[in-house]
Formats: sequence, structure tokens, C-alpha cells
Amino acid sequence: MTGGRWTAAAAVAVVATLLAGGCGYGLVGRTSSLPEDISNIYVSPLVNRTTRSQVDQLLTQAIATEFVKRRRFELVSGRGEADAVLSGAVTSYNERPVTFGSDGRATEFEIQITADVEFGRPGADEPIWSRQGYLFRELYEVELSAAGYFDRDDRAIEEVAEKFAETLIIDLLEGF
Repeated sequence: MTGGRWTAAAAVAVVATLLAGGCGYGLVGRTSSLPEDISNIYVSPLVNRTTRSQVDQLLTQAIATEFVKRRRFELVSGRGEADAVLSGAVTSYNERPVTFGSDGRATEFEIQITADVEFGRPGADEPIWSRQGYLFRELYEVELSAAGYFDRDDRAIEEVAEKFAETLIIDLLEGF
């Protein structure tokens, strides 16, 4: 075999060995470091400590939806029915332009959300998982039409809330 063919064959063999051997990697968001007996979750409405109205409601709804997507969990309507409770507060919400068009108008914005979040058993002294100052950033583009420009905030915060919730739940489940 020539050097190039041998190198390619060796690379294929190494990859095949890793795949056959089960290298221990899994899909992100599919594993969980939570105790197996947690199945009923209560998502407490987040407290809004920002000047942006409804950000707490949109994030709370997105987090609840993300738990439901996981199929292992059932949302319950009260703390008394829950194996675990997610609670917290949105501590800051900032939005700033990052890219500008030739006419000087912003075409891309960054939303930055910070929250204090805790997940634990009802009545327990210590949480299972908590993050103070949980920071999430996301970019979004703006349509330059007048209609697109004026309703961008509502659409953007809804999309960012979904991504925030997905990232938060992955971090919670995987214990990062």
C-alpha cells in the first residue's frame, strides 16, 4: 500500500473502532444527571426584576414547554404535587444593536438575559441544581421594512425565550 492509501485506511479503522467500541459520547440534551424518581415538576412563575415587561412570563412558559418536550417529565399545577420545583428571577434584560446597514439603521441586535435559577425538591434545604447570574446571549436580525422593524421586539423575545429555555434545561439535566 502506498502512504496515502495506508493513512486513509488507518483513519477509517480508527473511526470504526471508536464507533464499535461505544466511545461514551451521547447526544446533547438526551442524558440526565437528575435523580430517576423526579418525574413531576412544578415550574414556578419567574420573578421579573427587569424593566422589560412580560420577559418573566415568556421565559416561564418556554421553560415549561421545554420540560414537556423531554417526555420524561410531567408538569404539575402546584408545589404539593411536585417531586421538584424550578424557581427563580430574571435579574437583567438588555438589548443592543450590533450591526448596522448602510443607512445607519440597526440590522442585528443582541439580547442578553441574566437569571437566578434554582431547581430542587419542595421543602429541601439544598437545591439539586442552581445558578446565580445565569447568562444567556442571542443575536437576531431585523427586517428593514417599517412593519418588520416595529414588531421585532415581541417576536425576538419569544424566539430568544425558547433558546434560553432549551439551553437552561440542557444545563440542568446534564449538571453543567
